[in-house]
Formats: sequence, C-alpha cells, structure tokens
Amino acid sequence: MRMIRPSEPLAPRDDADLLALYARGDPDAAAQLAQRLGPPAVALATRMLGDRAEAEDVAQEAMLRLWRLAPDWQTGDARVSTWLLRVVSNLCIDHLRRRKRRGGPALDQVPEPPDPAQGAPERMQERSRAEALRAALDDLPDRQRQAVVLRHIEGLGNAEIAAIMDIGTEAVESLTARGKKQLAQALRGRRAELGYDDD
Repeated sequence: MRMIRPSEPLAPRDDADLLALYARGDPDAAAQLAQRLGPPAVALATRMLGDRAEAEDVAQEAMLRLWRLAPDWQTGDARVSTWLLRVVSNLCIDHLRRRKRRGGPALDQVPEPPDPAQGAPERMQERSRAEALRAALDDLPDRQRQAVVLRHIEGLGNAEIAAIMDIGTEAVESLTARGKKQLAQALRGRRAELGYDDD
C-alpha cells in the first residue's frame, strides 16, 4: 500500500471542495470543476434551447457566474451542481423569452444531429420525433417546459428540481404533470405519423 507523503495534497471529495480550492487560486480545481459540471450544463441548455451554440454560451455564462461567486461560496447552502443548473435554467428561460420577443427561430426549425449508428429511415423517424417533441415543448409555458426537461429528459428528482427552480416539490409535481398532459395532447394525433403503435 502506497503511503501519502505529507507534502501531497488530498484529492477533493466534492464540488464545494474544488470551488474552495479555485477561490484560493488553484487552476487545476477550475479545470476539474469545468470537466465535471460543464457537460451537464451544456446538455440541459441544449435541451431547453434546441441550439447547441446558444447552449454553450449559456453554460459558459453560468460557469463565469460560478467563478465570480467562488470566494463567497457558503458550503451547506446548496450543492454546487444544483446552483449551476438553476442558473443555466434561468438563463435559458431568459433566452427563450428574448427569442419569442424578437421572433427568432422556433425549436422545431433547429435540425437534430444525425446518429451514425442508425440507418436513414431510422434517422428520419428519430428526427421527426425529436422535432415534434421540440415543437410541443416550445408551446409549453416556460416553467412547465423547465420542469418537464429537468424531470423527464435530464432525469433529475423532484427535490433537486425544486432546488433548481426555487419552488416546492408539490409545485414541481404540478408543473410536470400539467406539462406532460399538454405534451400528450399536442402529440396525440401524431402517433401513427411518428411511428408509435397505438396498442
């Protein structure tokens, strides 16, 4: 068994440890946090916005806010990842509202990248399904869309969604239930077209 010499630093256990190290000037801590938190932040923003470039900008802005906050971070208030996803989520809502005001491209106009593992018919079917889902999500109120994406696409639990959205778990359940119902209604007449069996 290898002994750790006193001069060797212990590996940080969690995001808060890394953030504290970054605040003290450790550039490796920033790199580790970016590697750990960046991909989920970009993934959430991409699903909410439907635009990878815009999502990367949002995730970068959220990370910059985290770096600025690092010296004042209070351990125990919230998980770093939860705080970051809340910022990403709120920035996405702001972008969606600005997009609606200026009449930007609708989510259903953003092409889905092809999956190289699938054949052309399967890719076309998946693209149709993704476009239909994006269009239906785009019609949801912002908070419902946010809750549905966090719960059913990102796979987060109600307690974490409540922390991200700064609401109670009952409100999360209500938003996701209403959002799912509205999505089901929007997509009901398109089941056959999208390749879903009715049995």
